[in-house]
Amino acid sequence: MVDLAVVEMSRLQFALTAMYHFLFVPLTLGLSFLLVIMESIYVMTGRTVWRDITRFWGKLFGINFVLGVSTGITMEFQFGTNWSYYSHFVGDVFGAPLAIEGLMAFFLEATFVGLMFFGWDRLSRLGHLFVTFMVALGTNLSALWILIANGWMQNPVGAAFNPDTMRMEVTSFYDVLMNPVAQAKFVHTVSAGYVTASVFVLGVSAWYLLKGRHLQLARRSFAVAAAFGLASSLSVVVLGDESGYVLTDNQRMKLAAIEAMWHTEEAPAGFTAVGIPDIAEQKTHYAVHVPYVLGIIATRSLTGEVKGISELVETAETRIRLGILAHDALERVKADRTDMAARADFARYQAHLGWGYLLKRYVADPRMADDLTIAKAARSVVPNVPVLFWAFRLMAGAGFFFIAVFAFAFWLATRHDFGRTWFLRLAVAIIPLPWIASQAGWLVAELGRQPWVVEGQLPTFLAVSSVTLAQVWTTIIGFTLLYGILAVVMVRLMLAAIRKGPEPDPRWTEADQPRAGAPGAAWQPLPAE
Repeated sequence: MVDLAVVEMSRLQFALTAMYHFLFVPLTLGLSFLLVIMESIYVMTGRTVWRDITRFWGKLFGINFVLGVSTGITMEFQFGTNWSYYSHFVGDVFGAPLAIEGLMAFFLEATFVGLMFFGWDRLSRLGHLFVTFMVALGTNLSALWILIANGWMQNPVGAAFNPDTMRMEVTSFYDVLMNPVAQAKFVHTVSAGYVTASVFVLGVSAWYLLKGRHLQLARRSFAVAAAFGLASSLSVVVLGDESGYVLTDNQRMKLAAIEAMWHTEEAPAGFTAVGIPDIAEQKTHYAVHVPYVLGIIATRSLTGEVKGISELVETAETRIRLGILAHDALERVKADRTDMAARADFARYQAHLGWGYLLKRYVADPRMADDLTIAKAARSVVPNVPVLFWAFRLMAGAGFFFIAVFAFAFWLATRHDFGRTWFLRLAVAIIPLPWIASQAGWLVAELGRQPWVVEGQLPTFLAVSSVTLAQVWTTIIGFTLLYGILAVVMVRLMLAAIRKGPEPDPRWTEADQPRAGAPGAAWQPLPAE
Protein backbone atom coordinates (compact mmCIF):
# COMPACT_ATOMS: atom_id res chain seq x y z
CA MET A 1 0.00 0.00 0.00
CA VAL A 2 1.28 3.48 -0.83
CA ASP A 3 0.71 6.96 0.54
CA LEU A 4 -1.58 8.50 -2.08
CA ALA A 5 -0.83 12.00 -0.79
CA VAL A 6 2.82 11.49 -1.72
CA VAL A 7 1.75 10.21 -5.13
CA GLU A 8 -0.45 13.21 -5.86
CA MET A 9 2.13 15.74 -4.65
CA SER A 10 4.87 14.03 -6.68
CA ARG A 11 2.62 14.26 -9.71
CA LEU A 12 2.02 17.94 -8.98
CA GLN A 13 5.74 18.59 -8.69
CA PHE A 14 6.49 16.91 -11.99
CA ALA A 15 3.57 18.70 -13.65
CA LEU A 16 4.82 22.10 -12.46
CA THR A 17 8.37 21.53 -13.65
CA ALA A 18 7.26 19.93 -16.93
CA MET A 19 4.79 22.69 -17.77
CA TYR A 20 7.35 25.35 -16.92
CA HIS A 21 9.97 23.64 -19.08
CA PHE A 22 7.46 23.39 -21.92
CA LEU A 23 7.11 27.17 -21.95
CA PHE A 24 10.55 27.29 -23.63
CA VAL A 25 10.52 24.17 -25.80
CA PRO A 26 7.99 25.27 -28.49
CA LEU A 27 9.69 28.62 -29.11
CA THR A 28 13.11 26.93 -29.33
CA LEU A 29 11.83 24.39 -31.86
CA GLY A 30 10.20 26.94 -34.12
CA LEU A 31 12.55 29.89 -33.81
CA SER A 32 15.55 27.75 -34.72
CA PHE A 33 14.12 26.98 -38.17
CA LEU A 34 12.92 30.53 -38.66
CA LEU A 35 16.55 31.56 -38.14
CA VAL A 36 17.55 29.08 -40.84
CA ILE A 37 15.01 30.60 -43.24
CA MET A 38 16.07 34.18 -42.53
CA GLU A 39 19.78 33.43 -42.80
CA SER A 40 19.20 31.47 -46.01
CA ILE A 41 17.69 34.61 -47.53
CA TYR A 42 20.77 36.54 -46.38
CA VAL A 43 23.09 34.00 -47.99
CA MET A 44 21.14 34.00 -51.26
CA THR A 45 20.65 37.79 -51.55
CA GLY A 46 23.69 39.15 -49.74
CA ARG A 47 21.55 41.90 -48.20
CA THR A 48 22.93 42.85 -44.82
CA VAL A 49 19.48 43.68 -43.47
CA TRP A 50 18.72 39.94 -43.38
CA ARG A 51 21.94 39.34 -41.48
CA ASP A 52 20.88 41.77 -38.79
CA ILE A 53 17.33 40.39 -38.73
CA THR A 54 18.76 36.91 -38.13
CA ARG A 55 21.04 38.18 -35.37
CA PHE A 56 18.16 39.96 -33.64
CA TRP A 57 15.89 36.93 -33.55
CA GLY A 58 18.92 34.81 -32.68
CA LYS A 59 19.41 36.86 -29.53
CA LEU A 60 15.85 36.09 -28.42
CA PHE A 61 16.40 32.43 -29.34
CA GLY A 62 19.50 32.36 -27.12
CA ILE A 63 17.70 33.72 -24.06
CA ASN A 64 14.93 31.16 -24.51
CA PHE A 65 17.40 28.33 -25.23
CA VAL A 66 19.34 28.83 -21.98
CA LEU A 67 16.20 28.69 -19.85
CA GLY A 68 14.94 25.63 -21.72
CA VAL A 69 18.15 23.69 -21.13
CA SER A 70 18.38 24.54 -17.43
CA THR A 71 14.77 23.59 -16.68
CA GLY A 72 14.98 20.38 -18.74
CA ILE A 73 17.91 19.03 -16.73
CA THR A 74 15.90 19.41 -13.52
CA MET A 75 13.12 17.24 -14.92
CA GLU A 76 15.45 14.33 -15.62
CA PHE A 77 16.73 14.31 -12.04
CA GLN A 78 13.17 13.85 -10.79
CA PHE A 79 13.01 10.37 -12.28
CA GLY A 80 15.53 9.32 -9.66
CA THR A 81 14.31 11.43 -6.75
CA ASN A 82 10.53 11.11 -6.96
CA TRP A 83 9.95 8.21 -9.35
CA SER A 84 12.66 5.70 -8.49
CA TYR A 85 10.52 2.59 -8.91
CA TYR A 86 9.45 3.81 -12.31
CA SER A 87 13.14 4.29 -13.19
CA HIS A 88 13.89 0.75 -12.00
CA PHE A 89 10.90 -0.77 -13.79
CA VAL A 90 11.44 0.81 -17.23
CA GLY A 91 15.04 2.02 -17.07
CA ASP A 92 16.25 -0.44 -19.72
CA VAL A 93 13.71 0.95 -22.18
CA PHE A 94 13.14 4.55 -21.13
CA GLY A 95 16.79 5.31 -20.48
CA ALA A 96 17.95 4.46 -24.02
CA PRO A 97 16.13 7.31 -25.87
CA LEU A 98 17.15 9.79 -23.15
CA ALA A 99 20.80 8.72 -23.42
CA ILE A 100 20.71 9.01 -27.22
CA GLU A 101 19.07 12.42 -26.90
CA GLY A 102 21.96 13.60 -24.75
CA LEU A 103 24.69 12.13 -26.95
CA MET A 104 23.19 12.85 -30.38
CA ALA A 105 21.04 15.95 -29.97
CA PHE A 106 21.96 17.91 -26.85
CA PHE A 107 25.72 17.79 -27.49
CA LEU A 108 25.09 18.64 -31.14
CA GLU A 109 23.14 21.79 -30.42
CA ALA A 110 25.34 22.72 -27.45
CA THR A 111 28.43 22.50 -29.67
CA PHE A 112 27.07 24.53 -32.56
CA VAL A 113 25.11 27.13 -30.59
CA GLY A 114 28.35 28.86 -29.53
CA LEU A 115 29.55 28.97 -33.13
CA MET A 116 26.19 30.41 -34.16
CA PHE A 117 26.43 33.33 -31.74
CA PHE A 118 30.14 34.10 -31.98
CA GLY A 119 31.01 32.96 -35.49
CA TRP A 120 29.42 35.66 -37.59
CA ASP A 121 32.73 37.36 -38.40
CA ARG A 122 34.81 34.16 -38.31
CA LEU A 123 32.86 31.88 -40.64
CA SER A 124 31.83 32.22 -44.26
CA ARG A 125 28.18 32.85 -45.06
CA LEU A 126 27.57 29.23 -46.01
CA GLY A 127 29.59 28.04 -43.04
CA HIS A 128 27.53 30.04 -40.59
CA LEU A 129 24.28 28.96 -42.26
CA PHE A 130 25.39 25.35 -41.81
CA VAL A 131 26.02 26.02 -38.11
CA THR A 132 22.56 27.57 -37.69
CA PHE A 133 20.99 24.60 -39.43
CA MET A 134 22.82 22.18 -37.13
CA VAL A 135 21.48 24.04 -34.09
CA ALA A 136 17.95 23.75 -35.50
CA LEU A 137 18.51 20.08 -36.30
CA GLY A 138 19.80 19.44 -32.78
CA THR A 139 16.82 21.08 -31.09
CA ASN A 140 14.37 19.08 -33.18
CA LEU A 141 16.29 15.82 -32.66
CA SER A 142 16.07 16.45 -28.93
CA ALA A 143 12.31 16.62 -29.25
CA LEU A 144 12.31 13.43 -31.32
CA TRP A 145 14.10 11.30 -28.71
CA ILE A 146 12.20 12.79 -25.78
CA LEU A 147 8.90 12.07 -27.52
CA ILE A 148 10.00 8.54 -28.42
CA ALA A 149 10.48 7.97 -24.68
CA ASN A 150 7.17 9.62 -23.84
CA GLY A 151 5.37 7.84 -26.66
CA TRP A 152 6.58 4.50 -25.33
CA MET A 153 5.00 5.30 -21.97
CA GLN A 154 1.69 5.75 -23.77
CA ASN A 155 2.10 2.73 -26.06
CA PRO A 156 4.77 0.36 -24.65
CA VAL A 157 5.76 -1.60 -27.76
CA GLY A 158 9.07 -3.33 -28.39
CA ALA A 159 9.49 -4.39 -24.76
CA ALA A 160 8.36 -7.15 -22.42
CA PHE A 161 8.25 -7.75 -18.67
CA ASN A 162 10.91 -10.16 -17.42
CA PRO A 163 9.68 -12.07 -14.32
CA ASP A 164 13.27 -12.89 -13.35
CA THR A 165 14.43 -9.26 -13.15
CA MET A 166 10.99 -7.73 -12.44
CA ARG A 167 11.67 -5.10 -15.10
CA MET A 168 10.59 -4.15 -18.59
CA GLU A 169 13.29 -5.03 -21.14
CA VAL A 170 13.74 -4.11 -24.80
CA THR A 171 12.80 -6.83 -27.26
CA SER A 172 12.89 -4.69 -30.43
CA PHE A 173 14.46 -1.24 -30.44
CA TYR A 174 13.11 -0.74 -33.95
CA ASP A 175 9.57 -1.06 -32.61
CA VAL A 176 10.39 1.42 -29.83
CA LEU A 177 11.76 3.85 -32.41
CA MET A 178 8.90 3.44 -34.91
CA ASN A 179 6.15 3.52 -32.29
CA PRO A 180 3.14 5.09 -34.07
CA VAL A 181 2.19 7.08 -30.97
CA ALA A 182 5.70 8.53 -30.69
CA GLN A 183 5.84 9.44 -34.36
CA ALA A 184 2.42 11.13 -34.25
CA LYS A 185 3.35 13.02 -31.08
CA PHE A 186 6.65 14.20 -32.57
CA VAL A 187 5.32 15.68 -35.79
CA HIS A 188 2.36 17.24 -33.99
CA THR A 189 4.53 18.73 -31.22
CA VAL A 190 7.19 20.21 -33.48
CA SER A 191 4.53 21.68 -35.77
CA ALA A 192 2.95 23.30 -32.72
CA GLY A 193 6.39 24.70 -31.88
CA TYR A 194 6.66 26.20 -35.36
CA VAL A 195 3.27 27.85 -34.88
CA THR A 196 4.36 29.23 -31.50
CA ALA A 197 7.48 30.80 -32.95
CA SER A 198 5.56 32.19 -35.92
CA VAL A 199 2.99 33.84 -33.65
CA PHE A 200 5.81 35.29 -31.54
CA VAL A 201 7.68 36.72 -34.53
CA LEU A 202 4.45 37.99 -36.10
CA GLY A 203 3.37 39.65 -32.84
CA VAL A 204 6.70 41.37 -32.16
CA SER A 205 6.87 42.52 -35.79
CA ALA A 206 3.33 43.89 -35.49
CA TRP A 207 4.35 45.79 -32.34
CA TYR A 208 7.22 47.42 -34.21
CA LEU A 209 4.88 48.36 -37.06
CA LEU A 210 2.42 49.92 -34.61
CA LYS A 211 5.24 51.91 -33.03
CA GLY A 212 6.75 52.84 -36.38
CA ARG A 213 10.13 51.39 -35.37
CA HIS A 214 12.61 49.06 -37.07
CA LEU A 215 10.41 48.84 -40.13
CA GLN A 216 12.88 46.92 -42.29
CA LEU A 217 13.00 44.14 -39.73
CA ALA A 218 9.30 44.29 -38.97
CA ARG A 219 8.03 44.00 -42.55
CA ARG A 220 10.39 41.25 -43.55
CA SER A 221 9.89 39.28 -40.34
CA PHE A 222 6.13 39.70 -40.65
CA ALA A 223 6.20 38.17 -44.13
CA VAL A 224 8.42 35.23 -43.13
CA ALA A 225 6.33 34.50 -40.02
CA ALA A 226 3.09 34.65 -42.01
CA ALA A 227 4.27 32.13 -44.61
CA PHE A 228 5.96 29.76 -42.15
CA GLY A 229 3.06 30.06 -39.72
CA LEU A 230 0.42 29.30 -42.35
CA ALA A 231 2.19 26.11 -43.40
CA SER A 232 2.79 25.11 -39.77
CA SER A 233 -0.77 25.78 -38.58
CA LEU A 234 -2.18 23.70 -41.43
CA SER A 235 0.18 20.86 -40.56
CA VAL A 236 -0.77 21.03 -36.86
CA VAL A 237 -4.42 20.39 -37.70
CA VAL A 238 -3.64 17.61 -40.19
CA LEU A 239 -1.16 15.90 -37.85
CA GLY A 240 -3.51 16.35 -34.91
CA ASP A 241 -6.08 14.39 -36.89
CA GLU A 242 -3.49 11.62 -37.28
CA SER A 243 -2.95 11.65 -33.51
CA GLY A 244 -6.67 11.09 -33.02
CA TYR A 245 -6.56 8.12 -35.38
CA VAL A 246 -3.65 6.60 -33.41
CA LEU A 247 -5.65 6.88 -30.16
CA THR A 248 -8.32 4.58 -31.58
CA ASP A 249 -5.93 1.64 -31.50
CA ASN A 250 -3.79 2.45 -28.48
CA GLN A 251 -5.61 4.68 -25.97
CA ARG A 252 -9.32 4.21 -26.39
CA MET A 253 -10.19 5.48 -22.92
CA LYS A 254 -8.34 8.73 -23.56
CA LEU A 255 -10.26 9.22 -26.82
CA ALA A 256 -13.59 8.48 -25.13
CA ALA A 257 -12.79 10.91 -22.30
CA ILE A 258 -11.73 13.67 -24.71
CA GLU A 259 -15.09 13.35 -26.46
CA ALA A 260 -17.08 12.74 -23.25
CA MET A 261 -18.50 9.67 -24.98
CA TRP A 262 -20.15 7.91 -22.05
CA HIS A 263 -21.65 5.08 -24.12
CA THR A 264 -20.77 3.49 -27.43
CA GLU A 265 -22.74 5.03 -30.29
CA GLU A 266 -23.81 3.45 -33.53
CA ALA A 267 -21.11 3.88 -36.17
CA PRO A 268 -20.07 6.37 -37.33
CA ALA A 269 -20.01 8.24 -34.02
CA GLY A 270 -20.79 11.95 -33.84
CA PHE A 271 -18.47 14.64 -32.54
CA THR A 272 -19.52 16.75 -29.55
CA ALA A 273 -18.49 20.30 -30.39
CA VAL A 274 -19.43 21.81 -27.01
CA GLY A 275 -21.25 20.71 -23.89
CA ILE A 276 -20.95 20.30 -20.13
CA PRO A 277 -19.76 16.80 -19.15
CA ASP A 278 -21.36 15.48 -15.96
CA ILE A 279 -19.42 12.64 -14.29
CA ALA A 280 -22.13 11.84 -11.76
CA GLU A 281 -24.89 11.39 -14.33
CA GLN A 282 -22.56 10.14 -17.08
CA LYS A 283 -23.98 12.47 -19.68
CA THR A 284 -23.07 15.70 -21.40
CA HIS A 285 -25.54 18.53 -20.85
CA TYR A 286 -26.35 21.04 -23.61
CA ALA A 287 -24.26 19.02 -26.07
CA VAL A 288 -23.97 20.19 -29.67
CA HIS A 289 -23.33 17.13 -31.84
CA VAL A 290 -21.85 17.06 -35.32
CA PRO A 291 -22.91 13.74 -36.94
CA TYR A 292 -20.35 11.21 -38.24
CA VAL A 293 -17.26 13.39 -37.62
CA LEU A 294 -15.72 11.46 -34.72
CA GLY A 295 -16.21 8.10 -36.39
CA ILE A 296 -14.54 9.30 -39.57
CA ILE A 297 -11.60 10.91 -37.72
CA ALA A 298 -11.05 8.02 -35.32
CA THR A 299 -11.56 5.06 -37.66
CA ARG A 300 -11.18 6.53 -41.18
CA SER A 301 -14.43 4.81 -42.09
CA LEU A 302 -18.21 4.99 -41.80
CA THR A 303 -18.45 1.59 -40.13
CA GLY A 304 -15.70 1.67 -37.48
CA GLU A 305 -16.84 1.70 -33.86
CA VAL A 306 -15.61 4.10 -31.19
CA LYS A 307 -16.01 2.57 -27.73
CA GLY A 308 -17.72 4.55 -24.98
CA ILE A 309 -16.49 5.01 -21.42
CA SER A 310 -18.99 2.58 -19.86
CA GLU A 311 -18.06 -0.23 -22.22
CA LEU A 312 -14.36 0.42 -21.71
CA VAL A 313 -14.85 0.17 -17.93
CA GLU A 314 -16.42 -3.24 -18.45
CA THR A 315 -13.41 -4.27 -20.53
CA ALA A 316 -11.13 -3.00 -17.77
CA GLU A 317 -12.92 -5.17 -15.19
CA THR A 318 -12.34 -8.24 -17.35
CA ARG A 319 -8.65 -7.41 -17.74
CA ILE A 320 -8.27 -6.81 -14.00
CA ARG A 321 -9.63 -10.29 -13.28
CA LEU A 322 -7.11 -11.73 -15.74
CA GLY A 323 -4.45 -9.56 -14.11
CA ILE A 324 -5.15 -11.32 -10.79
CA LEU A 325 -4.28 -14.60 -12.47
CA ALA A 326 -1.09 -13.06 -13.86
CA HIS A 327 -0.13 -11.77 -10.41
CA ASP A 328 -0.78 -15.18 -8.86
CA ALA A 329 1.41 -16.88 -11.46
CA LEU A 330 4.17 -14.31 -10.94
CA GLU A 331 4.16 -14.89 -7.17
CA ARG A 332 4.50 -18.62 -7.81
CA VAL A 333 7.44 -17.98 -10.15
CA LYS A 334 9.13 -15.80 -7.52
CA ALA A 335 8.66 -18.54 -4.93
CA ASP A 336 10.09 -21.23 -7.20
CA ARG A 337 12.07 -20.14 -10.26
CA THR A 338 11.97 -23.70 -11.63
CA ASP A 339 8.16 -23.98 -11.59
CA MET A 340 7.44 -24.45 -15.29
CA ALA A 341 3.67 -24.60 -14.77
CA ALA A 342 3.76 -21.20 -13.07
CA ARG A 343 5.88 -19.78 -15.89
CA ALA A 344 3.43 -21.14 -18.45
CA ASP A 345 0.50 -19.55 -16.59
CA PHE A 346 2.37 -16.27 -16.37
CA ALA A 347 3.12 -16.28 -20.08
CA ARG A 348 -0.60 -16.87 -20.75
CA TYR A 349 -1.79 -13.92 -18.62
CA GLN A 350 1.28 -11.65 -18.72
CA ALA A 351 -0.37 -8.98 -20.91
CA HIS A 352 -2.86 -8.28 -18.10
CA LEU A 353 -0.40 -8.04 -15.18
CA GLY A 354 -0.50 -4.25 -14.97
CA TRP A 355 -4.28 -4.30 -14.75
CA GLY A 356 -4.09 -6.57 -11.74
CA TYR A 357 -1.72 -4.07 -10.11
CA LEU A 358 -4.49 -1.46 -10.17
CA LEU A 359 -5.94 -3.35 -7.19
CA LYS A 360 -2.89 -2.52 -5.07
CA ARG A 361 -4.39 0.90 -4.52
CA TYR A 362 -7.08 -0.79 -2.43
CA VAL A 363 -5.62 -4.09 -1.18
CA ALA A 364 -2.08 -5.23 -0.49
CA ASP A 365 -2.55 -8.51 -2.36
CA PRO A 366 -4.66 -8.36 -5.57
CA ARG A 367 -5.68 -11.99 -5.02
CA MET A 368 -7.63 -10.87 -1.94
CA ALA A 369 -9.81 -8.39 -3.87
CA ASP A 370 -13.57 -8.94 -3.90
CA ASP A 371 -16.02 -8.03 -6.66
CA LEU A 372 -16.68 -4.54 -5.26
CA THR A 373 -12.97 -3.77 -5.12
CA ILE A 374 -12.48 -5.03 -8.68
CA ALA A 375 -15.35 -2.84 -9.89
CA LYS A 376 -13.85 0.15 -8.05
CA ALA A 377 -10.46 -0.44 -9.67
CA ALA A 378 -12.12 -0.69 -13.08
CA ARG A 379 -13.77 2.70 -12.61
CA SER A 380 -10.39 4.21 -11.68
CA VAL A 381 -9.24 3.91 -15.31
CA VAL A 382 -11.54 6.80 -16.28
CA PRO A 383 -9.49 10.04 -16.37
CA ASN A 384 -10.80 13.51 -15.56
CA VAL A 385 -13.37 13.84 -18.35
CA PRO A 386 -14.33 17.55 -17.98
CA VAL A 387 -10.68 18.70 -17.96
CA LEU A 388 -9.80 16.60 -21.00
CA PHE A 389 -12.96 17.64 -22.83
CA TRP A 390 -12.33 21.37 -22.50
CA ALA A 391 -8.52 21.27 -22.76
CA PHE A 392 -8.79 19.48 -26.09
CA ARG A 393 -11.33 21.99 -27.42
CA LEU A 394 -9.17 24.89 -26.33
CA MET A 395 -6.20 23.38 -28.15
CA ALA A 396 -8.15 22.49 -31.29
CA GLY A 397 -10.00 25.82 -31.39
CA ALA A 398 -6.71 27.70 -31.15
CA GLY A 399 -5.33 25.61 -34.02
CA PHE A 400 -8.12 26.59 -36.40
CA PHE A 401 -7.92 30.20 -35.24
CA PHE A 402 -4.21 30.33 -36.11
CA ILE A 403 -4.96 29.11 -39.63
CA ALA A 404 -7.27 32.08 -40.13
CA VAL A 405 -4.78 34.55 -38.61
CA PHE A 406 -1.84 33.36 -40.70
CA ALA A 407 -3.90 33.13 -43.87
CA PHE A 408 -4.89 36.80 -43.50
CA ALA A 409 -1.34 37.80 -42.52
CA PHE A 410 0.01 36.00 -45.60
CA TRP A 411 -2.52 37.80 -47.80
CA LEU A 412 -1.44 41.14 -46.34
CA ALA A 413 2.24 40.30 -46.83
CA THR A 414 1.72 39.41 -50.50
CA ARG A 415 0.05 42.80 -51.00
CA HIS A 416 2.77 44.59 -48.99
CA ASP A 417 0.00 45.92 -46.79
CA PHE A 418 1.45 46.25 -43.29
CA GLY A 419 -0.80 49.02 -42.06
CA ARG A 420 -3.97 47.27 -40.87
CA THR A 421 -3.90 48.65 -37.35
CA TRP A 422 -6.66 46.38 -36.04
CA PHE A 423 -4.84 43.28 -37.26
CA LEU A 424 -1.50 44.44 -35.89
CA ARG A 425 -3.09 44.90 -32.47
CA LEU A 426 -4.66 41.45 -32.74
CA ALA A 427 -1.29 39.91 -33.62
CA VAL A 428 0.26 41.46 -30.50
CA ALA A 429 -2.64 40.41 -28.27
CA ILE A 430 -2.53 36.73 -29.28
CA ILE A 431 1.17 36.21 -28.53
CA PRO A 432 0.38 34.17 -25.34
CA LEU A 433 -2.26 32.00 -27.07
CA PRO A 434 0.04 29.31 -28.58
CA TRP A 435 1.61 28.72 -25.16
CA ILE A 436 -1.84 28.31 -23.63
CA ALA A 437 -2.79 25.87 -26.40
CA SER A 438 0.46 23.91 -25.94
CA GLN A 439 -0.10 23.58 -22.20
CA ALA A 440 -3.66 22.40 -22.89
CA GLY A 441 -2.28 19.81 -25.29
CA TRP A 442 0.18 18.61 -22.65
CA LEU A 443 -2.69 18.19 -20.19
CA VAL A 444 -4.64 16.16 -22.73
CA ALA A 445 -1.67 13.88 -23.41
CA GLU A 446 -0.64 13.28 -19.80
CA LEU A 447 -3.92 13.38 -17.87
CA GLY A 448 -5.52 11.25 -20.56
CA ARG A 449 -3.36 8.21 -19.77
CA GLN A 450 -4.04 8.22 -16.05
CA PRO A 451 -4.04 6.08 -13.92
CA TRP A 452 -1.06 4.73 -15.87
CA VAL A 453 2.50 5.94 -15.87
CA VAL A 454 3.15 3.23 -18.49
CA GLU A 455 -0.07 2.38 -20.30
CA GLY A 456 -1.39 -1.01 -19.22
CA GLN A 457 1.86 -1.94 -17.45
CA LEU A 458 2.54 0.21 -14.39
CA PRO A 459 -0.01 2.31 -12.45
CA THR A 460 1.18 5.78 -11.48
CA PHE A 461 0.70 5.23 -7.74
CA LEU A 462 3.22 2.33 -7.78
CA ALA A 463 5.95 4.33 -9.53
CA VAL A 464 6.88 6.75 -6.74
CA SER A 465 9.97 6.78 -4.52
CA SER A 466 9.99 6.14 -0.78
CA VAL A 467 9.86 9.81 0.11
CA THR A 468 7.84 11.69 2.69
CA LEU A 469 5.18 14.28 2.06
CA ALA A 470 7.34 16.91 3.79
CA GLN A 471 10.22 16.21 1.42
CA VAL A 472 8.00 16.58 -1.64
CA TRP A 473 6.50 19.83 -0.31
CA THR A 474 10.00 21.21 0.32
CA THR A 475 11.08 20.58 -3.25
CA ILE A 476 7.85 21.97 -4.67
CA ILE A 477 8.32 25.21 -2.75
CA GLY A 478 11.98 25.35 -3.79
CA PHE A 479 11.25 24.79 -7.46
CA THR A 480 8.40 27.30 -7.42
CA LEU A 481 10.60 30.02 -5.94
CA LEU A 482 13.53 29.28 -8.25
CA TYR A 483 11.41 29.06 -11.37
CA GLY A 484 9.52 32.20 -10.38
CA ILE A 485 12.80 34.11 -10.23
CA LEU A 486 13.95 32.63 -13.53
CA ALA A 487 10.64 33.59 -15.15
CA VAL A 488 11.01 37.22 -14.07
CA VAL A 489 14.60 37.32 -15.33
CA MET A 490 13.70 35.72 -18.64
CA VAL A 491 10.75 38.03 -19.31
CA ARG A 492 12.81 41.12 -18.46
CA LEU A 493 15.63 40.01 -20.77
CA MET A 494 13.25 39.28 -23.63
CA LEU A 495 11.39 42.57 -23.25
CA ALA A 496 14.66 44.51 -23.00
CA ALA A 497 15.96 42.89 -26.20
CA ILE A 498 12.69 43.62 -28.01
CA ARG A 499 12.61 47.25 -26.87
CA LYS A 500 16.20 47.73 -28.00
CA GLY A 501 15.57 46.09 -31.34
CA PRO A 502 18.24 45.08 -33.85
CA GLU A 503 21.68 46.62 -33.58
CA PRO A 504 22.04 49.27 -36.30
CA ASP A 505 24.23 48.41 -39.24
CA PRO A 506 26.05 51.28 -40.98
CA ARG A 507 25.51 49.54 -44.32
CA TRP A 508 21.75 50.14 -44.16
CA THR A 509 20.79 52.86 -46.61
CA GLU A 510 17.24 53.49 -45.34
CA ALA A 511 16.81 55.47 -42.12
CA ASP A 512 14.93 53.47 -39.50
CA GLN A 513 12.04 55.90 -39.34
CA PRO A 514 8.32 55.39 -39.97
CA ARG A 515 7.10 56.33 -43.40
CA ALA A 516 4.45 58.97 -43.72
CA GLY A 517 1.26 57.89 -42.06
CA ALA A 518 2.74 54.80 -40.37
CA PRO A 519 1.50 52.29 -39.34
CA GLY A 520 -1.17 52.76 -41.99
CA ALA A 521 1.23 53.81 -44.72
CA ALA A 522 1.58 51.57 -47.74
CA TRP A 523 4.80 49.61 -48.16
CA GLN A 524 7.35 50.96 -50.61
CA PRO A 525 10.28 49.09 -52.12
CA LEU A 526 13.50 49.61 -50.19
CA PRO A 527 16.72 50.74 -51.84
CA ALA A 528 19.36 48.06 -52.33
CA GLU A 529 21.35 47.54 -49.15
